[in-house]
Amino acid sequence: MAVDNQQDSNRQRRGPKKATPERLEKSALFYLERFASSSENLRRVLMRRVEASAREHGTDREEGAQFIDTLIERYQRAGLLDDAAYAEARVASLHRRGLSDRAIAMKLRQKGVPGDLIDQSLENLREELAADGVDPNWEAAMNYAKRRRIGPFRQTGRPENRERDMAALGRQGFDYQTARAIVDAEADTETEH
Repeated sequence: MAVDNQQDSNRQRRGPKKATPERLEKSALFYLERFASSSENLRRVLMRRVEASAREHGTDREEGAQFIDTLIERYQRAGLLDDAAYAEARVASLHRRGLSDRAIAMKLRQKGVPGDLIDQSLENLREELAADGVDPNWEAAMNYAKRRRIGPFRQTGRPENRERDMAALGRQGFDYQTARAIVDAEADTETEH
């Protein structure tokens, strides 16, 4: 029993570390090694550390925010943070996953990507796919249907689940016409449209 209590006390969560410039920089680099990020998203991640440090250790929030701003500017100059490249890569990735333009724009806004970069990235994707003769909305809806096994990819019970499948596509941001066309499509019409 005594060993169990000792292990429990060793496992207790420590409070946040003091947000020094060195720790913030290490945190930023560690975060960027693991995740692609927009400048605003990295700012939010680091500000959470500064806020926690201010609550626990009484450090200055303004000083932390100023350091974060200079750190982000330095990373942008060095090319570690590039919102345009992040937006382009994220748009392509989310499109392959089957998200509509509306859903992609929403996810990028949540990550703090400026609206003009979102619009430009979506336009670049549309142009790229149009050059190949593909409707981006149709392709994304088909990717989503394939991933979720709905519509033409449903093995059994297609008529009974028609409304449910259309609702799933609608929740992903696809318009009624696209949802209806996908749900009513045959399994071999994946890229046609």
